[in-house]
Amino acid sequence: MSSSPAETVSDIAQSTPPGTITLVTGGLALLVVLSGRPWRIARNLITLVHEAGHALAAVLVGRRLQGIKLHSDTSGVTVSRGKPEGPGMAFTALAGYPAAAVLGLVFAGFLSSDLITVVLIVMALMLLGVLVMVRNTYGVFTVIAGSVVLGLVALVAPSWFQAIFVYLLTWFLLFGGVRPVIELQIKRRRGAARDSDVDQLGRLTGMPAVLWVLVMAVLTVSCLFAGGLWLLEPTVA
Repeated sequence: MSSSPAETVSDIAQSTPPGTITLVTGGLALLVVLSGRPWRIARNLITLVHEAGHALAAVLVGRRLQGIKLHSDTSGVTVSRGKPEGPGMAFTALAGYPAAAVLGLVFAGFLSSDLITVVLIVMALMLLGVLVMVRNTYGVFTVIAGSVVLGLVALVAPSWFQAIFVYLLTWFLLFGGVRPVIELQIKRRRGAARDSDVDQLGRLTGMPAVLWVLVMAVLTVSCLFAGGLWLLEPTVA
């Protein structure tokens, strides 16, 4: 990679006014999340992180990960084997929807310490982990396409472009983590998505599924708020 972990944003964009990268990339990410077709395309990344969240949670609680599938309608599924009930299964079901926002918060923390290269490394490791476990053609295509883009940015792009890319990615994860929760509740009110993560959590815990929607909304919005403060700190300092 062409930039070092100690490289600061001010070094990367010497001629850029303070806060410009943060504000512009944040605005672009929000426009994508609020859009129609661009969101449907970019949402593939949110789905990938969603399923990676399920997979990581399953491994952490000792379940046996069977595979991941990513579909062209931006849906996905992660299959693991283990006890069909209990805290481990509940944690695995819970981990999907907040995953993108949590990852965005982690990336915002790295960026607040000027660790741009670390964000690229973590993203590469996640894509590699998903690629090993993906079990369908579209899923393989999606992960490889993402890996090609990431590789070009990390190995070929100049440092200033890497900074823009990483900030845009981080903002997109933060904003993009919130919209699927809203979409989920809209579908549920229409009688769809009856076997969603929150409905599984409702059956596993005895708590109404709508309360789990609220939990996920609070988690994702909290990550957006905290991550946004980290990213915007240089502009208000």
